[in-house]
Parts: sequence; C-alpha cells; structure tokens
Amino acid sequence: MVARTLAELAGPTRGVVELPVRLMWNADRTFDLGDPDQLLWMYENVLRETTRAEDLRVLINGRTLRRVWRLLNLPRGVRQAWESRHRGLRTA
Repeated sequence: MVARTLAELAGPTRGVVELPVRLMWNADRTFDLGDPDQLLWMYENVLRETTRAEDLRVLINGRTLRRVWRLLNLPRGVRQAWESRHRGLRTA
C-alpha cells in the first residue's frame, strides 16, 4: 500500500501512538514519537504491514516521512514502491 500523495499523510508528529493489532502483534504497541528510535520502528511497521490507505493517512506524517526516509529499514519492494510513486523520497 502506497499513499497517492505525501500531502495526504496527516499523522501525528508528537505524543504517543498505539498501533492497531492488525499492524503490530506485540502486547506493547505504543510508540513515543519524541523518541527517534520508536518513531522509526513505528513507521517501519506501518509501511510494511498496512493494507489500508486510511492507516497511512492517520498514522504517518508526510513531512516526517520525508525527513526520516533514508533511516528506515524497509524491505526492498516497499522502498521501491514508495520511491517510484514519490520520486522526492529518493533524494530525501
């Protein structure tokens, strides 16, 4: 699943986020977005696991995604799908 535009990704930039079980099966599914490692871990899970555009819109922030893109540990197919749709991520 890839968002049509980065602008539609209006997820939070601060606070604590709890992922739904369908995206994260661990008992502890909460992420403090103020902790850079937790933010990356949350984004990696959402980008790998979601099958719903709405998840992307409410959990991922477009500006933040662009800022952390190169730091994310993503499967090659996920990275290629996003970069082919959003060429700006390649140079982010």
